[in-house]
Amino acid sequence: MASEATAVPGRAAGVTKAEAAVPPTRPGVVAAAVYQDGQRLRDIEIEEAGQWRGRENVVIWIGLHEPDKALLRQVQAEFDLHDLAIEDAGKAHQRPKLEIYGDAIFVVARTAHMADDQIAFGETHLFVGRGYIVSVRHGASTSYMAVRQRCESSPAALAHGENYILYSILDFIVDNYMPVVETIHVEVEELEDKLLRDRLDKADIERLYLLRRNLLRLRNAVVPLVDVCRRHEHLELPGMDVAMQPLFRDVTDHVRRVQEDIDALREVLAFTFEASLMIGQSEQTEISRKLASWAAILAVPTAIAGIYGMNFDDMPELRFRYGYFVVLAIIVGLCVTLYRFFRRARWL
Repeated sequence: MASEATAVPGRAAGVTKAEAAVPPTRPGVVAAAVYQDGQRLRDIEIEEAGQWRGRENVVIWIGLHEPDKALLRQVQAEFDLHDLAIEDAGKAHQRPKLEIYGDAIFVVARTAHMADDQIAFGETHLFVGRGYIVSVRHGASTSYMAVRQRCESSPAALAHGENYILYSILDFIVDNYMPVVETIHVEVEELEDKLLRDRLDKADIERLYLLRRNLLRLRNAVVPLVDVCRRHEHLELPGMDVAMQPLFRDVTDHVRRVQEDIDALREVLAFTFEASLMIGQSEQTEISRKLASWAAILAVPTAIAGIYGMNFDDMPELRFRYGYFVVLAIIVGLCVTLYRFFRRARWL
């Protein structure tokens, strides 16, 4: 019977099954593992990361979620990360960007997903250097365990190291934008259909405004990411693998498509809002015309009755036997004439 110290096939010599199955237990650490030639060797503690750094064909992948300052400082010590990058990683609400610190890069990306019919935004900070990648998640962000599992299922691709992991994470972030855009697209179509069928009420106008505000926030997260992804298409970044250029170009195309969809939806919402205002103004104008028409019609009997109600002795047709009927006929005739005039003018 094999002992527990028997090496696991496909892993580095001296790595046991028990060691490879040890999950990280420190708060803030989601996962921390070492890979060689695309194969997972073992889970490690943060304190061990420096021992694996720099080995041939080895990459360290550490995932953190809202780490405290002590944990970030320990990660900094293991990978010689820049102070400014660590300071940014400890704070949320950073603008998406890419910064170069020596032979390492620091990437900030905004994440988004739907939660209770609202867009939940989060942030991901990525430290990428030769032989390692550290992801730091803040706020409402989808776990990257699915990305890790997908990468581990493709050892040949994962053998490209930190560049492929960086591509996979950015691609995952951009892909998660699409369900958000599609959900908003459905709501926008519903508002358009309702506008064409009837009219938008106060609740619809408020929802329209919220959608425009959410799209603006989403656009602010997506647009800077276009430049971040585009810069990965070129080789001036430290440690960039030429084989990864087509993959990063594909991510750039995806994020640009998301930006175009967002811009199109914002325009549709703007047109919907303007159309709602124009329809409301048209209805108000129509009501005003009807009121003005009826006011003009009613002004005729009011004026004539007012004149004959002044009780003067010398009034036209006052002592004429059929004077009352003549006045009524004049009133009716004038009112019918005005009514027909306003009907032809489509005011009534």
